[in-house]
Amino acid sequence: MKIAVVGAGAIGAYVGAALHRGGADVHLVARKDHLRAIQAEGVRVLSPRGDFTAHPHATDDPNEIGPVDYVFLGLKAHSYPSCGSLVAPLLGERTALVAGQNGVPWWYFHKLSGPYEGRRIEAVDPGGATSKVLPPERAIGCVVYPATVIESPGVIRHLEGTRFSIGEPDGSLSRRCTDLSEAMVAGGLKCPVEQNLRDDIWIKLMGNAAFNPISALTRATMSDMCRHPPTRAMVARVMEEILDIAARVGSTPEISIEKRLRGAEGVGAHKTSMLQDLEAGKQLELDAIVTAVVEMADITGAEAPTLRAIHAATDLLARTVLP
Repeated sequence: MKIAVVGAGAIGAYVGAALHRGGADVHLVARKDHLRAIQAEGVRVLSPRGDFTAHPHATDDPNEIGPVDYVFLGLKAHSYPSCGSLVAPLLGERTALVAGQNGVPWWYFHKLSGPYEGRRIEAVDPGGATSKVLPPERAIGCVVYPATVIESPGVIRHLEGTRFSIGEPDGSLSRRCTDLSEAMVAGGLKCPVEQNLRDDIWIKLMGNAAFNPISALTRATMSDMCRHPPTRAMVARVMEEILDIAARVGSTPEISIEKRLRGAEGVGAHKTSMLQDLEAGKQLELDAIVTAVVEMADITGAEAPTLRAIHAATDLLARTVLP
């Protein structure tokens, strides 16, 4: 099995190292100091489950790799429309695209039975640009649960979690999903094949679309937001609105809001990825995590007043504070 990881950052290098350890033929597409360190010393993973080093092929030129069986996308969603030059050389007739992004995926309405099948979400597929370079029919959905950081070039600190849930947009149990799952498990990861992956997407969105923008606006950590009663109540309202939007497009994830809040509080003084990006002066993942959800509210006629207000404020923050 030949796999390319495009965007071999914290998650991409981690999953690539695990797949290589499990016996897959892995190729990482990385950049700058991180690439040079991997080429010289391999990917070193520091993990509570045991440290290990893997030596997959690494390059900044995907033409060196050629067509593969799977492309794992470790890029942030806002990079997808412009990633054609990185992905095109890797595509063969049956190459699958495994989208390890946060938020709403560009393929969301692809093969979704019901009135919204085939709809395009402008926030994540502007003018169809993402679908042009990443055809939805190639997509395997992926919900990423592990927490990882780049400790130094070529060194990945794995903090927690090993689960990568995957699934076909049409809910079928395909051979390409089961083969990928087996390769991931061989590398020490959990990789269930879900027939209702969109439910997993909404469960993760409940947290991301509520906590990320509020943390960016307030500079608060997870425990700060959960232990401040008015903010905790606001987060709960956003989650209620998100579940309403999910139900309107046919998803009914089985998780309680209170359980989600307790889990978030247990994370402690952790800064969300959006707050970390804001403090680092990086582009926020607002479009995939929040704007796309607001767009789905528009499509389905959901009111979502709290989510809309938080989105408007965070959008203004991104436009006025970041370069």
